[in-house]
Amino acid sequence: MSRIEVGLHPFSTLRRVRVALISDTHGAFDPRLREIVEGCDLALHGGDIGHAAILSQLQPRLGRVLAVFGNNDVAHKWPEEDRRLLVHLPEWLEQPLPGGSLVLIHGHQVPARRRHALLRARFPEARAIVYGHSHRLETDLDVQPWVLNPGAAGRSRTHGGPSCLVLIAESDEWRIERYRFPLSGQRRGLRYTARHEQRPIGQTTQVIAAPGRAGHR
Repeated sequence: MSRIEVGLHPFSTLRRVRVALISDTHGAFDPRLREIVEGCDLALHGGDIGHAAILSQLQPRLGRVLAVFGNNDVAHKWPEEDRRLLVHLPEWLEQPLPGGSLVLIHGHQVPARRRHALLRARFPEARAIVYGHSHRLETDLDVQPWVLNPGAAGRSRTHGGPSCLVLIAESDEWRIERYRFPLSGQRRGLRYTARHEQRPIGQTTQVIAAPGRAGHR
């Protein structure tokens, strides 16, 4: 059973941590992403959750799930029995990992125009910033902090299919894996196909330079 928590944990003391990054479920978690989360040590949800059962469906290996609230995570949009959880969701959090810290925020707090630059200015000490809100899968790795958006992990505005990211954090390098599952149309609406597409960045997992080398500040 996952523990839905807000506090920080000493993952920075581990040699290697796999972190599942998801967002914008809006009450529906695509079951094909479940296996990916189960293969990770930790799961982070970037907001617009929908209800508490979504977080309970996330089952990372170490059983810890961290989440922030989104602009739709408000009392009148959540089931009454789940609303007590809302007061425990922070606006943003910072989680230490091997090799640096990751910041998680929904992203509605800053305008879409220059959002990545504004997030970098707000959290300059992070190694990566994860946000949601736009429902668009993005991996902006040009400068540090990285700015990452796992896209939408449910059925709402997936822009090509439900998706997520996996961050592999080690003390000397961080890597990103991208996962997107196809979505096809039917006469009665949308359905998910059975085909599984694992699409790492550039067809292979993106590996970055060690801290202090090119690509890092």
